[in-house]
Amino acid sequence: MTAKAATTTKTAKPLASQTLFRGLDIVSAVAEGCRTVKEIAEKTGITFSTTHRLASALVQIRYLHFEPRKGYRLGNRLVELGFVAYRQSTLMITARPFLEDLAAQTQDTVHLAALDEDEGIIYVDKIGGRRPIEVNTRIGGRKPVCCTSVGKALILDQGPAAWKKRYEQEAAKGLAGPLSLDAWLAAMAIYAAQGYTFDMDENTPGIRCVGAPVRDASGDIVASISVTSTNDYADEARMREVIPLVQSAARQISAHLGAAV
Repeated sequence: MTAKAATTTKTAKPLASQTLFRGLDIVSAVAEGCRTVKEIAEKTGITFSTTHRLASALVQIRYLHFEPRKGYRLGNRLVELGFVAYRQSTLMITARPFLEDLAAQTQDTVHLAALDEDEGIIYVDKIGGRRPIEVNTRIGGRKPVCCTSVGKALILDQGPAAWKKRYEQEAAKGLAGPLSLDAWLAAMAIYAAQGYTFDMDENTPGIRCVGAPVRDASGDIVASISVTSTNDYADEARMREVIPLVQSAARQISAHLGAAV
């Protein structure tokens, strides 16, 4: 190998890595709301010409999308990869068989959810039920915290002060549900003491859910699960029958994540 070839080999990897990191910085800037080349360049510190070149390349491979007069947004390829990441995550792989068993036991739709501090809860998995009903949720979809059983389960450990703050934040956006603050806090205290949650037509009229938290090795709540059905199949007596089934599934998932249960 000539001296020139050796030098080229030594410098190629750092240059390639630099380009990769710059491309990721540009994607992150768009995710944070930058829409123009100027905004992205200012956010990342990358030169205007390099930003334009890399952004154009990212559009070609669908990591970014560009619309005239609207600018850049995240592309469909990132959405696809996001769903793959969810499916391959430890939580997803661990929880899936227990979710399937719970759905078979109850005949109802089962959800797995995680907390997104900025946007409430996000559904990370869903097993359809066998009832002649359709539950209008989807993997990747988001819902408020205060009016969903999975949302309430995710914040059971946070205590009254944090609960009140969460309720007030969602109430200001019209998302807290039909219960008054006092009634909601009283219900949360019961749920925290007993380790389950209900959604009694609070998020969607005619739809009821029973939820429970999932914990990791540190004992922290990292996810929640729920069984969802309509009022026709979920009167209060039926919901109470489902509580131990949901709690059992949540404990089994937690144990496989290293929690002491």
